[in-house]
Amino acid sequence: MSNSTYSVKASEITRKWYIIDASGKPVGRVATEVAKLLKGKHKTIYTTNLDTGDHVILINASQAIFTGNKLNDKIYRRHTGYIGNMKELSAKEMMKKDPTKVLMLAVKGMLPHNSLGSSMLRKLRVYANAEHNHEAQAPEIWKF
Repeated sequence: MSNSTYSVKASEITRKWYIIDASGKPVGRVATEVAKLLKGKHKTIYTTNLDTGDHVILINASQAIFTGNKLNDKIYRRHTGYIGNMKELSAKEMMKKDPTKVLMLAVKGMLPHNSLGSSMLRKLRVYANAEHNHEAQAPEIWKF
């Protein structure tokens, strides 16, 4: 029995491609599964200081749902940089305007807020419909 801790090296990380269908599922539940895959927490080689995660293709973002009253109550805010120019959109308006951004922001909030989280977020592709152009990567369907 050895008393040394094994640390995975960047060259030993293999990345797979997964498809997640968001149709009829709550935004938060989908975002937690996607964040888990992007971080690599489903693997035995998970390390907090390395990006061990996989690539994720998220389809049918326009069919994701909000539970409760969140569709009307949840507000997305951004600031333009000018004085008094804070823009606000409700979740209903945001889903009409850009449903992919809603899921992208939900996943972004669940990843680390540093350069490691940015590299994890680059492995996420979000599509409003079921069509995507990543058949060449032979993605597997992830069920949860």
